[in-house]
Amino acid sequence: MFDLDGTLIDSVYQHVIAWRAALSHMGIDLAVWRIHRRIGMSGGLFVSALMRETGRRLTAEQVEELQAVHAEEFLRQHDSVRPLPGAAELLHHLTERGVKWAIATSGRRRTAGRSLELLGLPADTPMVTRDLVRHAKPDPDLFLAAAAHLGVDPRQAMVVGDSVWDLLAARRAGALGVGVLSGGYGRDELERTGAFRVYTDVGDMLDRLDELGVRGAGDLDR
Repeated sequence: MFDLDGTLIDSVYQHVIAWRAALSHMGIDLAVWRIHRRIGMSGGLFVSALMRETGRRLTAEQVEELQAVHAEEFLRQHDSVRPLPGAAELLHHLTERGVKWAIATSGRRRTAGRSLELLGLPADTPMVTRDLVRHAKPDPDLFLAAAAHLGVDPRQAMVVGDSVWDLLAARRAGALGVGVLSGGYGRDELERTGAFRVYTDVGDMLDRLDELGVRGAGDLDR
């Protein structure tokens, strides 16, 4: 089960800039490094955490407006988003070997859906978005829903993500966590949050799949 932003596509900093623009729209000035530390959480938790840090209080209508402006700002930058090295190749490799996989993202379908084209994936690719679950990361709902969609026990699955929020959610779902550095978090942070292995990006992971015990449906056990 794969996170999307910062794991399969290089979009973390576009999200940071989009959130900063949305916050500025509400008259809130916040350093980009503080925003970056929250990327990967659900939008609601993200806003709650930032409001706690700034001491600002927003109404439910203002929170909804903030998230809507963020989505608009992100989509405006979407032409600059690219797949991360090895992402499409890894997914193709897993598919060819009969290994089940899905995408589980805290983003909503409106923003996440356009990323499937970047990865060369069809519209019916298994993908669980924020719209489909009660709670997003660091709650385990996204990964539990993705595992159910694939028909697998989450305790027999792996989660690949770039943030501490991905790995916290993976632990709560009972899945094995694998970290990638492509979202800006450090190796130590990911390992402390439960990453079994940490790779530079999913391309690096593809080159070393044997370390994770990933076998295709027709592979011999050896």
